[in-house]
Amino acid sequence: MKRFWLVLLALGMLFAFSSSVFAADVKFTGSYYATGMYLNDTTLRKDATGFPSTAFYYQRLRVNMEFFATPALKLVSRFDALERIWGGARSTTTLGPTGQPVWDVDSYGTRAENQNIAFDYAYIWYASKIGLWQVGISSDNVWGPAFGNNDEPEGQIHYTLVKMPIIVGGKIVKIMDNSRSALSAPWGAQNDVDADKYVLYGIYNFKGGSVGLLGYYARSAATRPAAFGNYLQTVYGVIPYVRAKVGPVALEAEVQWQGGKARDWEAAGADVKIDSWSAYVDALADMGMFYAGGTVAWVSGDKPGSATKMEGTQSGGRDWNPMLIMFNHDLTYWVNGLPGYSTTNIAGPMTNAWFLSARGGVRPVADLTIGAAVAYAWADQKPGSAFKKDYGIELDVTATYRITNNLTYMLGGAYLWTGDYFKAGVASNKVADNYMLINKLTLTF
Repeated sequence: MKRFWLVLLALGMLFAFSSSVFAADVKFTGSYYATGMYLNDTTLRKDATGFPSTAFYYQRLRVNMEFFATPALKLVSRFDALERIWGGARSTTTLGPTGQPVWDVDSYGTRAENQNIAFDYAYIWYASKIGLWQVGISSDNVWGPAFGNNDEPEGQIHYTLVKMPIIVGGKIVKIMDNSRSALSAPWGAQNDVDADKYVLYGIYNFKGGSVGLLGYYARSAATRPAAFGNYLQTVYGVIPYVRAKVGPVALEAEVQWQGGKARDWEAAGADVKIDSWSAYVDALADMGMFYAGGTVAWVSGDKPGSATKMEGTQSGGRDWNPMLIMFNHDLTYWVNGLPGYSTTNIAGPMTNAWFLSARGGVRPVADLTIGAAVAYAWADQKPGSAFKKDYGIELDVTATYRITNNLTYMLGGAYLWTGDYFKAGVASNKVADNYMLINKLTLTF
């Protein structure tokens, strides 16, 4: 009996001393949307056959979970579930040229996994005395305005120091690991075949706004083996941005420059350098019942004939969807890009383009917003001298009603007057206009 009580006492002491690391609280947040879409045509070619209209419903459930050990320490995770078309066939896992699964561009899982359930985040968040630490798989490629952002989970060690009005930080990101075994196929005995990124940034906050500067360096050795090209890739860049509020007008602007080498040959060959630019300016005046704004965006394209230089390595980002058809990543994800002639197509995110838009709207009652936007886009660089630069003009009209504080319903329509760029330099080719109808129910919690 004495031994029994000693064991029971030991277990009680173990529980008491270890109880501080148990989660004391759990917080759930997230969103669910269900969307119905009708697209009049799945091509921009007037004479195309086999490209009918399409109509379907799709949805996504996203759940964020925070497990608090203390107010300064928590485990953060996130999963997406049932991200699929209603009644549609399940996808199969696609393998890339190296035999590895092709990940969903916005996820840490494959598209097939997201159609069931795929965990994207799992990381420790720790507010220490010397700064904030985030260690694990969390959000990457997000900075400043939505333009240029490609939110995706990556494994990383992220440190941030907040001394208002200044915020500084840095992180080490593991993009790809192919050297977990020196003999792992298909890389053989080479052990330097990973891809890594290093980031430093700073933000200064002032009354009514902020300015920020981010710099990065990325190195990919995944293509070093002869079977994959026998070259290295090194990319670096800087991204300054500014946000400001002047009376009722909200302003934001960003510039991105990227350099490096897209092909740093380990065998004989001329290296291919990178010199790519993009820029964005947006203004929005909110006057209560009415609002109006405009956007100018530019992403440089590759110059014809510059075989040893790449100027079109950037994009407007998957997180920036300026219109319902033009450069909309959601449309590309669920339908694919809309093809013209030859290799031309209109898809999201935006590349090789100038983009101008104006938008405005009215709130006749507190819970209803009616808006319209018109945009014109043209190519920054033409692939050939016979090409036209005109991408087209698009008009969007939307109405969004807030049913409750957590539930909204959006109804919209878009019409695209297709430009002659999609004739691919052949005057006899005929392009067709296109239109879309969409409605979306969104719940946040």
